[in-house]
Amino acid sequence: MACLIRNGGNATTTETDQTMDPTKKRVLRAPAEDVYAGQLAQIAASDRDARPAGWRLSPRAVRRFVLGDTTLGIARKFYGDDALVDRCIVTLMSHRGLLLVGEPGTAKSMLSELLAAAISGDSTCTIQGTSGSNEDQIKYGWNYALLLAEGPSERALVPGPMHRAMQRGAMCRFEELTRVQPEIADCLISLLSDKAMQIPELGESTLFAAPGFNVIATANIRDRGVNEMSSALKRRFNFETVKPIADRQLEMRLIREQTQALLDEAAIDLQLNSDVVELLVTAFADLRNGVSAEGIAIEKPTAVMSSAEAVAVGYAAALDAYYFADGDLHGGHVGRQLIGTVLKDEPTDGAKLKHYFDVIVKARAQTQAPWRQMLAARAEL
Repeated sequence: MACLIRNGGNATTTETDQTMDPTKKRVLRAPAEDVYAGQLAQIAASDRDARPAGWRLSPRAVRRFVLGDTTLGIARKFYGDDALVDRCIVTLMSHRGLLLVGEPGTAKSMLSELLAAAISGDSTCTIQGTSGSNEDQIKYGWNYALLLAEGPSERALVPGPMHRAMQRGAMCRFEELTRVQPEIADCLISLLSDKAMQIPELGESTLFAAPGFNVIATANIRDRGVNEMSSALKRRFNFETVKPIADRQLEMRLIREQTQALLDEAAIDLQLNSDVVELLVTAFADLRNGVSAEGIAIEKPTAVMSSAEAVAVGYAAALDAYYFADGDLHGGHVGRQLIGTVLKDEPTDGAKLKHYFDVIVKARAQTQAPWRQMLAARAEL
């Protein structure tokens, strides 16, 4: 069970290290090494432990950055299985690739980003895997104007994310590894085994990875269009499963903090009340598990009902209340935004959600005002 807290994207934090320099261009989502620059510098200054070759921080300091340290005032960013984080760090020290697997929305990508930021100080050597990915996008390409004018040369070579990571001795993040065609993914086998990249266009040129290089990959187990990895490639990775949050109280805390942080960042003066957060978390847990808190079986929608989606619904509901109502966020706003989250994959999910409203929400509405407000959104189905 896991979730991450940070600023931007699917997870957030209540504080950020980004400076409010008016001369600096603002971005919607800065990389973790920029968001947490102050924390990383603070941890590095107090880090007295041994560091693996090429690492910016010691393994204990990396753990401290991800899981927090009350003595240094470092906030926890990953909530879930602490032992999972330890195993991930050990894997990356062992020069074996790390593959984070799990359902969508369990913060695999964010965990990989935090690890890369802490270990390498750079999380931007990233490959986004798709069915159209090719080796040029992974390893290196060419400046064709220079290639035609001069022929193959170091000047004409355009480094890809893997090339840059090997050259710098950094972590390379490979998102959605199983979406890449198997024959393309298999180009990683020699990179992970030999820690070297052959560049045949430059004769016998070989790029040997600098100390600190490794690969952190992610793969969703529910998404369509995924490809089976070859046995040879699987052997180059240690697999770690990132599971959804099972603790209801912990999930409530996370969603409240994450949603509130997004509102604060957008300068929206609106506070989440506990009733709305409880309704949001309970509704998502009901639909995710296929059984209500009262033990009544319901049909699970095919849509992903992750904590990350719950934050998105909470934030959208708050924006709805702030801009189109009187700023009083209630169950009705949550219900309206929940509809858009569930009805995105299969037409049959509409019938499942109607059943949920008619059986579960209606029963709770008889005694609880937030659920009564949510029930009003049933008319929009």
